[in-house]
Amino acid sequence: MIRRPLRSLLGLAAQAAAHPATPAGGGAAAWAPNLATRRPLHCRPQPVKNQLSVKSVGPISEPGLRPLLPARRQQQQRRWSSSSSVKEPQQQPPQQPPQQEEEEEVGGALTKVMEALGFTGPLKYSKWKIKIAGLRMYTCCVERINYEDFLDKCSLPDTLNSWFLVVQLHVWMCLVRMRQEGRAGKFMCRYIVYSMWEDVEQRSMILGVDAIHRKEAMKLMTEMFYAALFGYDEGLLSDDCVLAAALWRNLFNRECDDPQQLEMLVEYVRKQVQFIDSLNGEDLLLTGEVRWRPLLEENAQSILKVATPTYNDAGL
Repeated sequence: MIRRPLRSLLGLAAQAAAHPATPAGGGAAAWAPNLATRRPLHCRPQPVKNQLSVKSVGPISEPGLRPLLPARRQQQQRRWSSSSSVKEPQQQPPQQPPQQEEEEEVGGALTKVMEALGFTGPLKYSKWKIKIAGLRMYTCCVERINYEDFLDKCSLPDTLNSWFLVVQLHVWMCLVRMRQEGRAGKFMCRYIVYSMWEDVEQRSMILGVDAIHRKEAMKLMTEMFYAALFGYDEGLLSDDCVLAAALWRNLFNRECDDPQQLEMLVEYVRKQVQFIDSLNGEDLLLTGEVRWRPLLEENAQSILKVATPTYNDAGL
C-alpha cells in the first residue's frame, strides 16, 4: 500500500472540485490541460520521524543535554554502590561505666515505675547485706566520735540535743558518700536514717521522756535534720562562708560568737569529706566501716592512707 502525503491528497481534492471529470471518449487531449496543472504524485513513502531520533533530540553537544548525562551516571553509581557487598562500618555506641551498665541490666521501665511509687528495685547486693552495712556505718557515726572534744572545744551543752546535732553532722557526711554508689547506695542511705531515728527514740525512752513530749521532740528533730541536710549540701557545694553559716545555724543553734570555732569545724568537715571520698565504694557497701579523723590535726590537708577492710565472702 502506497502512502501519500496529506498535502498531495488535499491538492487532488481541490483539483477535482475545480475540473470536473471529462466525458468518456474525450481522448488524451481532454486530459492534457489537467496533467499540465497537476503536481506530481510521490510514490515513494517518506519515513516517519521517530520522536527519539537524532534529528529530533539534537546533537549531544547541545548545552541542554549536558546536565542529563552526569545525572544518569550518578543514578548508575548509586545502583552499583547499593548493590556492592562492601558495607560501611557502623558507629559503635559510647562505652558506659561498668557500674552504670550493671544498673541498666537490672533496671528497666518497670523498675523506674517501682522506684517512683516508693518501692526498691533490684540491687547489686542482697538487701540484708546492705542493711547490715548501713547499721555498721551508723554505729561508726555514734561510737567512733570523741564527743568530749566537740562539747569542750565547741562549747556545747551536754544534752541529748547536742549529741543528736553531732551525730547528725557525721550521718550527713556518710549520706554524701553513699549517694555516689547508685541504687544500692541510696537504699543504704535510707536504712542509715532509719537506724538513726530508732536509736534516738530508744535513747529518749531511756532518759525517761514521756510519750507525748517524745513525739513532739521527734517531730522537731525531723524538721531540724532535713533542714540541716539542705544547708550542709549547699555549704559543701559552695565556699567556706556558706558552710560556716550552715554550721552556725544547725550545730551551734545560732549561739556561737567565736569565729575560731567555726573555722575549726569548717576545716574538720572539709578534710573529713575528702577522707571519706577516698574510701572504696564496694567496701563501704559490704562492710560499712568508716573511720573519722580527729577534730584537731597539725597537718589537716594530708590524706591518711586508708586501711583495707577485711570481710568474708558473705560480706560480714
